[in-house]
This record gives sequence, structure tokens and C-alpha cells, in this order.
Amino acid sequence: MSALLPVHPPVTPRRRPRVAAAVIPAVLLALAMLFGPAGAATAHDELTGTNPAEGATVEVLPPALELNFSNVPSGIGAQVQVLDESGTDWADGPVEIVDRTATQPLRPGAPAGGYTVNWRVVSSDSHPIEGTFAFRTQQGSTTVPDAATTAGPVDAQDAPANETQTAGVSDFPWSIVLMIAALVAIAVALAVTARKRLGAGK
Repeated sequence: MSALLPVHPPVTPRRRPRVAAAVIPAVLLALAMLFGPAGAATAHDELTGTNPAEGATVEVLPPALELNFSNVPSGIGAQVQVLDESGTDWADGPVEIVDRTATQPLRPGAPAGGYTVNWRVVSSDSHPIEGTFAFRTQQGSTTVPDAATTAGPVDAQDAPANETQTAGVSDFPWSIVLMIAALVAIAVALAVTARKRLGAGK
């Protein structure tokens, strides 16, 4: 009589790939949330163009100077200086903001030569942004102004309480760091839960 061979139970495939299948969607969702609206929210508005343009040469100083932004800036705290080569400010009155354009009226009687524009507005995310550009005029205006106001660069103390930033440069994204930590914790929790379920199902 021949000896009976031992019968081994059928080998079942490991279920670890199911853990990865449960974790991968969570990681992809985390990346989508990270680089989606949350990432875009940290960027300040940007200056997209000016009239006169940066480095341009125009015939005379126009009646108003325009600054165009990537979003609608706040009218609170907006300031524009248009300084000639002697430091005289030719800005006339407050900045007018309509949609994405900030308009600074200018006084007549400006001389020919180079002009430096110092500007500051409050971004749509409530952070002050500022910048400088220059242009030239070929000839002066014929109208003589009532008075000339000499002014230096925009004083940083006149800015709102928030920290002043250059356009397009954002604060350190602490909110994104916290979001990454939270999403990693969620992914780990999903992986642990999936392992426990697979262990119970064996």
C-alpha cells in the first residue's frame, strides 16, 4: 500500500496590492488639492501693463497714467507718484480704480525728460503690492502748473498694516505646509485601515 502524500492548502495570492490600490487614490486626491485652488490662492495680483509703457518715449506727459493688473485691486491705500528728473511729483489727486485699471490723473505743464513712477496698491488678497517703472517725454507741456510738489519715493510707513510685498511674490506658504501634513496623515490612516480590513478578511 503506497504512502499517502500530504495535502497542502491552496496558496492564496497576497492581498497587499489592495492596500496600494486604496492609498494611491488618496495620494492623487491630495496632490490635486495641493496644486489646485490652494496653490493659486497664495499668489498676489500682478502688474500686467502700463500706459505709458515701461521704457517708452512719448511726445508729452499724458493727462493721466494707467496701470493694469491681473485682478481688481482695492482702492484703499492706492498711491502713485510720477516724478520728473528734479523729483517733482506730477500726480494730481487720488488714484481712480475701475475694474483692473488704476488711473492716476497728472498735472499739466510737465517738462521734457525722464520720469519715474512709484506705485503701491492693495492686492485683491488684501496684501499691499508695489513697484517702479520709468519712461521719457520728448517735449514739455505748454501749460504752466499752479504749484510744483516735490516728493521722494513712496514712504513705506504710509502702507497698510500688512507686510508690503513686490507684485507676484507671495508670503511663505505655511497653509500649504499644514495641508501637506494633513493629507499625509489621511493617507497613512487610510493605509492602516486598509491593512486591518485585509487582515480581518483572511
